[in-house]
Amino acid sequence: MSCCCALSAQEKILQDKAAGKDNPNRAKHRRLFDILETFDGMAPIIDADRALLFTRSMKETEGQPLTLRWAKALMNIAKNIPVHIDDRQLLAGRCGTTGRYGILYPELDGDFMADALEILAKAETAAPISVSPEVAAVVRNEITPYWKGKTFHEDLNRSLPPEVHRLAYNDELGIKTRYVVSENASFRSSQQWVLDYAKVIDRGFAGIRAEAEEKLAALDPLSPMDTLKKRPFLEAVIITCDAIVLWAHRHANLARSMAEKEKDPVRRQELLDIAERCSHVPEFPARNFREAVQAQWFAQMFSRLEQRTGTIISNGRMDQYFYRLYKQDVEAGILTDDDVLEMLDCMWVGMAQFTDISLFPGGLATMEGYAHWEAVTIGGQTRDGKDATNELSYLILKSRQASPMPYPDLATRIHSRSPQRFLWEIAETIKIGQGYPKLFNDEEIIPLHLAKGAPLGDIFDYTASGCAEIRMPNRDTMTSSCGQVNLGAALEMVLRNGRMKKYGDEVIGLETGDPRSFSGWEEFWQAYLKQQEHLLAASYVEQCVIHHTRARHFAGPLASCLHDLCMASCMDLHTDEKIPGGIDLGFVDIIGFATLVDSLSAVKKCVYEDKTVTMDELIRALNDDFEGHEALRLRLTRAPRFGNNDMYADSIGLAVDRSTQEYCHKYAPETGLHIDIRTVSVTANVPHGKEVGALPCGRKAWMPFSDGSSPAQGADLNGPTQSIISNYNTKNWDYNERAARLLNIKFSPKCLEGDIGTEKLVSFIRVFCDLKLWHLQFNVINRETLLAAQEAPKRYRNLIIRIAGYSAYFTELSRDLQNDLISRTEQTSI
Repeated sequence: MSCCCALSAQEKILQDKAAGKDNPNRAKHRRLFDILETFDGMAPIIDADRALLFTRSMKETEGQPLTLRWAKALMNIAKNIPVHIDDRQLLAGRCGTTGRYGILYPELDGDFMADALEILAKAETAAPISVSPEVAAVVRNEITPYWKGKTFHEDLNRSLPPEVHRLAYNDELGIKTRYVVSENASFRSSQQWVLDYAKVIDRGFAGIRAEAEEKLAALDPLSPMDTLKKRPFLEAVIITCDAIVLWAHRHANLARSMAEKEKDPVRRQELLDIAERCSHVPEFPARNFREAVQAQWFAQMFSRLEQRTGTIISNGRMDQYFYRLYKQDVEAGILTDDDVLEMLDCMWVGMAQFTDISLFPGGLATMEGYAHWEAVTIGGQTRDGKDATNELSYLILKSRQASPMPYPDLATRIHSRSPQRFLWEIAETIKIGQGYPKLFNDEEIIPLHLAKGAPLGDIFDYTASGCAEIRMPNRDTMTSSCGQVNLGAALEMVLRNGRMKKYGDEVIGLETGDPRSFSGWEEFWQAYLKQQEHLLAASYVEQCVIHHTRARHFAGPLASCLHDLCMASCMDLHTDEKIPGGIDLGFVDIIGFATLVDSLSAVKKCVYEDKTVTMDELIRALNDDFEGHEALRLRLTRAPRFGNNDMYADSIGLAVDRSTQEYCHKYAPETGLHIDIRTVSVTANVPHGKEVGALPCGRKAWMPFSDGSSPAQGADLNGPTQSIISNYNTKNWDYNERAARLLNIKFSPKCLEGDIGTEKLVSFIRVFCDLKLWHLQFNVINRETLLAAQEAPKRYRNLIIRIAGYSAYFTELSRDLQNDLISRTEQTSI
């Protein structure tokens, strides 16, 4: 780091720490730092209590409606799971043991959970987990035996047609992912989701319960559908409301008993205040800001006990639903900004203790570094289209500026009228170098969803959810997880006549012929389109099977009772039937977009137009992984590349994008779902790359693909503005079968130094907004720091970077993913 001419604020703090200096933010955020130090750096401990209690209840309720069984399981958990309140915490409610922990979901992976835990406990990885012998024994002896043969994963594995199954998995059991047409539904009950926290704060679960009771009393006893469907749903809602209230009251009792034993009078009063809050919320409407935060926290944590939701439930528009009570308490003189920051700190550190654990190998590989997307969304517009920025928006930014953790994931909505001050504070937060906030663009997202049928007020009120997606909490009804299509594999199958280097003579795709015999570019392009369509078709089949299979395995009475449309229709959110008034928006991810575009550009330019390389020479070089063909490889890399505002390459990207959307436009109506194309790889660009041999862009075998819709590593040579213009150039604005595009930009701290650097970054964000691109996120870090962290991981254990839609500790990523980040272009000017 000493060789760097400028350091980000994060790098400076790490440098000072190495010199024995304290974090300058500690003084104002002492409670956060004190709690963090009790678990910082520890491997997450697996807690089996939720899994065991869930399993025991499901054993006892076999034959009953699924949503009712789920609610009874939640009640069993609420009654019996151990409750804890951490020292120094002002919030009560956690899903497992003290410290850093993860919980288990046997309904997902109970068939192989015992074996997976045994393997993970022994694995030497950058992101280890801790499994005690007692937990391992409980899982193997009681949990796994019940779930064998009953999990969603096993049902899906049996249900996929053989021709799709072999594109998805490398084994008959469907555990080892083949990253050609992969699925990620097996390791989560639901796609990313957001609860309507305002309903919890403003109505309380007593109000929701009363609504369910009223509906239950009004059912027609002569109606078969009322008896078979609506009654179990409403009974499940009532049980779930009672369960979360009981859980909260157990925390109130614990806080009182702790207060009785507490000698410190300050802490004793804090515990009594916690008890008072937990006795009132989330049962009844929150009366003040502190109760609102506690109510939200209970709902958020109980949702994690309910199901594994797209790697952690998101937090919605926190600056909106907290604002009324914040304003009330400030005006009453009972709440200061420091009080707000302290409550937020307690929530952030509570999020950091919960670690979302995937036991499915595909989940581990595509969501590295304890991936998390508990996005807090700020800014944007109100339901009537006015700017929504308020005092809380700035306080949340201020809170995240001081935080030494990657939790929570912070998302900011921007639009053409976003205040300059708001954009300035966003830029200042980005410059700290921890990778947040990520940006969502109202100018793209709102018109696109209007075209898809979203009511204006609902889409004005959208919230970030997951990696780069958005949700309308009372309008969206699609929760089935998406699949992923390997674009690099599709191209390799053109070059190898339906085969892939990794699998030898096995025909994976279509036999489109020997490319040496192709007459020209058009025939090569048409062969590629056939391979791509073959994989997209398989992914669509996969999605349809997933959607209809899930309804037999998952219910979400908590999520459903907080959804207006589910309550109106008395239907569980995870049904495969159409929920009246809902918008079913799904998607398929295409992986390796820029890698594909650069490869197609090289083939078109070098082989067919300039004729500087023959197809035979190209194929021999690819077979040899470019060993002995370095001059040829360099020639290929000089072809026009995506990310430089070069219309030669970008026009190819535009054609690829159009071809994928045309497929969706034609075939999505058959499914009854709006399945769009998304360009978000999470960390899947690494395992998908390991599936594919060398490619014509000069990429060597098994190396990572490009990330999301970002340029390939090192390919964007003309500056960041040209890079985002390439994103603009490759969008087909006359189709609406498109979803999120994730775009990463990496800056050197020197580039953004001082107020001038902030002004430049604000202007860059304005350009992004004007171009109507969906998503943008940044790393602001020196390459030397990343290299130093690889060499001395203990010293840099707290280094936070941005990866795949979330921030993570750099040293908790695999070496391959670390190298992927290092190899991305570090922009030195705007």
